[in-house]
Amino acid sequence: MNKPRPLFVTGIGTDVGKTVVSAILVEKLKADYWKPVQSGDLNNSDTMKVKALVSNTTSVFHPETYRLTQPFSPHKSAELDGIKIELDKFELPETDNQLIIEGAGGLMVPLNDEHFVIDLIQKFDAEVILVVKHYLGSINHTLLSLELLRQKKIKVNTLIFNGNRDEYSEKIILKNISGINLLNVPKINSISKQWINDKGSYIELK
Repeated sequence: MNKPRPLFVTGIGTDVGKTVVSAILVEKLKADYWKPVQSGDLNNSDTMKVKALVSNTTSVFHPETYRLTQPFSPHKSAELDGIKIELDKFELPETDNQLIIEGAGGLMVPLNDEHFVIDLIQKFDAEVILVVKHYLGSINHTLLSLELLRQKKIKVNTLIFNGNRDEYSEKIILKNISGINLLNVPKINSISKQWINDKGSYIELK
């Protein structure tokens, strides 16, 4: 049996809900989880957050390749820590399980002076889960992200609208895309293991 392609969770920007979506997917698929680069919050990392929200005992949480002490873009955090992020240092964790990879910020977040998050997606031959949150400018950020993925010939598995719905924004976005699985994760003030499990019960990926 062939191993499933990794699913790379990225967003149209920062703080759009990638970690919550990652937790839902990990629980739904009983998948492994990996955050290649953690910038800052090392005592409350995204890996820790996802692990705390997942109930199953199958998922494995793989260690980050880079753990940076400063809460900035990876290239800046790395320089402040006196290191350089190198694309060749990233290797997919050894697993036969479905792997959920959570990126840092959006597609064009720099890892160093030459490489960006989108280069990691290509390196891993991953399919993309694109997380969208509605705000002023989100239509532009969404369509630009989708266009870049199209140009790079990277498959978008699913587009997830996270939080409050906006029919005006979604109408424009949906008019400009086709053949992409669409899902919605509703806004909630308090996230629990039960809520994560419940949300996964109706999510269907392609």
